[in-house]
Amino acid sequence: MHIQSQLDSVTSSAFIQESDGVRTLHLGSPVIQGAMRIDRPIDIELEYVQQMMMWLLFRDDVKHVVQLGLGAAALSKFCFFRLPNAQVTAVELDAGVIDLCRRHFGLPDNDARLNVLHMNALDYVADFSRRRSVDVLQVDLYDAQAKSPLLSTDAFYGMCASGLTADGIMTINLYCDWPEHLQHIQMIEKSFEAVAWLPEVHDGNIVAIAFKRAPTVDFDDLYTRADLIRRTFGLPANAWVDGLYHWMSDGSDVPDRGMDRESGEGDQGDD
Repeated sequence: MHIQSQLDSVTSSAFIQESDGVRTLHLGSPVIQGAMRIDRPIDIELEYVQQMMMWLLFRDDVKHVVQLGLGAAALSKFCFFRLPNAQVTAVELDAGVIDLCRRHFGLPDNDARLNVLHMNALDYVADFSRRRSVDVLQVDLYDAQAKSPLLSTDAFYGMCASGLTADGIMTINLYCDWPEHLQHIQMIEKSFEAVAWLPEVHDGNIVAIAFKRAPTVDFDDLYTRADLIRRTFGLPANAWVDGLYHWMSDGSDVPDRGMDRESGEGDQGDD
């Protein structure tokens, strides 16, 4: 099945720049669409992209991770190299982006575990054969101007949820101006039992996490898990738990948070 969208046709305007040891991806504008520190090509450079991995706080047994919107391939590479038991799929409409990622950002060729698909993300999630096949879905879909998330509709998020396994998780970058963030979150909430988000970073990036099945949250356990993630992957997971704790204890304007809370008094851990 093919669904028409604003993403059906792309003439690539992708290019790269380098400054202070960091290579960045751009799509015909100064807006940074991804970044890589040249001497540490597997590490995730940008903070909001690191936050897209916060699902590690809740799952460590994933078999299939899907990335919608390749960017500079930071997440796809990280999952491929650091999660050796997971299948990694990346979906990208712009063939020029895929080519640049392979030539300049260290994206490996497709193999038994990595599958980079040149296709429309909407077509991917709309394919019924992929229903309940994805453990973790990471969504970062923007055009050259990056003014607002692309494909952000009730129907799209419903298809994202359908593609996830019973305990599946979606993380999504919401790059826009407040209160538009809340509008996107409210659409996501229609298809997921629980949605949370971290404080804004950079200039408007809010990363949300959506659970197909609402988890029970014990912050003592989350901080313990965060310490393990920091030691194993070098990711600042303690800051993610700090952000989730703040979200659950401050935000009375959100009527139904969906996540059961067992403990709110965990040790902060080390950064």
